[in-house]
Amino acid sequence: MPHEFFGREREIEELDKLWASPKEEFLILYGRRRVGKTALLAEWIRRTGNRALYWVASPTSVTAQLRSFSQAIYNFENPGLLTPDSFTYANWEQAFQQIARLAKDQRLALFIDEFTYLLEVDPGIAGLLQNLWDHVLKSANIFLCLSGSHLGMMKREFFSYQAPLYGRASAQIHLQPFYFGSTLAFFPKYSAVDRVALYSIFGGVPAYWERVDPSKSLSWNIKRHLLTSNNLLQSEPRLLLQDFISDPHNYLSILGAIANGAHIIKEIADITGLPSGHVSKYLGVLTETGFVERRVPVTEPGPSRAGRYHITDPYLRFYFRFLADRQDQLALGAQDIALAEITRHMIDFIGRYTWEELCREWVLRAGTLGALALMSDHVGSAWNSKAQVDVVGINSMEKTLVLGECKWTLSGNERKVMAELVVEKAAKIIPARGKWKIFFLGFSRSGWTSGALAYQQEINQRPVQGENWVSIGMRLLTLNEVDDDLTKWTK
Repeated sequence: MPHEFFGREREIEELDKLWASPKEEFLILYGRRRVGKTALLAEWIRRTGNRALYWVASPTSVTAQLRSFSQAIYNFENPGLLTPDSFTYANWEQAFQQIARLAKDQRLALFIDEFTYLLEVDPGIAGLLQNLWDHVLKSANIFLCLSGSHLGMMKREFFSYQAPLYGRASAQIHLQPFYFGSTLAFFPKYSAVDRVALYSIFGGVPAYWERVDPSKSLSWNIKRHLLTSNNLLQSEPRLLLQDFISDPHNYLSILGAIANGAHIIKEIADITGLPSGHVSKYLGVLTETGFVERRVPVTEPGPSRAGRYHITDPYLRFYFRFLADRQDQLALGAQDIALAEITRHMIDFIGRYTWEELCREWVLRAGTLGALALMSDHVGSAWNSKAQVDVVGINSMEKTLVLGECKWTLSGNERKVMAELVVEKAAKIIPARGKWKIFFLGFSRSGWTSGALAYQQEINQRPVQGENWVSIGMRLLTLNEVDDDLTKWTK
């Protein structure tokens, strides 16, 4: 259902600053599809009323692109007049020279959205635009913004040293999905548990949030938007990947394998039947898209062979875990059966992925804001052949570690959860070199038993130590505390 424009105040302020600049400005705006790049630019134009020409490229021929851009310029110059269908500039140089004339005496914002579509059909446009910027546009009173969803291409064309446009941009915005802390403002009637579940499905992508009817239950929204055979979100994975690859079949298979628990190349190869060398190549492309990342134990400095591949995009992760292999069932209209099966496995799914990610975010924010005794330079997880710890924050220079356990169970967690972390896991995870200070954390959806709380007090009063480490405290948190903090800190 429709919502008013939400958030993005920091980005709006950045656009304001670039517009108010006394000189030419060149902004690169990039981020995954559906994250709200177009909405951000449109909202800035709506709010400010500044003199702005917005044009969006499309996946069509160079000739059609030039004609469309030319007619957008004509419409801007001649509001209210009917644009001749055949009107077009002879080439891109003429079109941009006209832009320079429009910006000669009065500041002009030129927003070219989905610029990567233009690059795909005419790679030479980058070199041409570089020349035009250096010799024509740079001397105009212009605020130019190029926006795109193809993260790999945007990085290659603007941030690679060999790229023609390298060093031309004066600002960049990597527009990210909303953090979990924004869910309360967007879905004030949902409980913290429901908002975590919603976030585990849709992440922080605004276009997905807008589909959710907050007056209805989460189950109703799942059935309505995800469990029908013809809903638009069923085709989303292919649409997201088509910006990067022409034949997505093997990539889809790899994403499915990762979503179902295969995190190293051999496991992925075994499930997909693809040669390991091919899997490695495909994973390189998926990593470039930003939808997959290779995680290594945060306690291991430098390159590590212990890397594991994870899907970073929550919707893709949910789709390939719960929907990709359920299409026949959905086509038969068995939504209730599908919902029951999804609901049964959601506790484990949330606990394994989303809850751990939110707890890591809490550690990073809490340390930065002084709400935690230790500030971590890097937060992730750590594992080896002997142990695994869900949340690990490390400060290598200060020799400090935060070690945390995350539980998304329906009942309160007992003393043994934290005792295992302190007594058994810590010594197996803490690096052998150096003398380390350790702070222990517990995160629980359903709270902690009196025995666990007594153990927290015991550790805080009488620190424990190992061969090369000593504890400096323990804190046990509940979902409500994490929710309150992330909501407050996100604001």
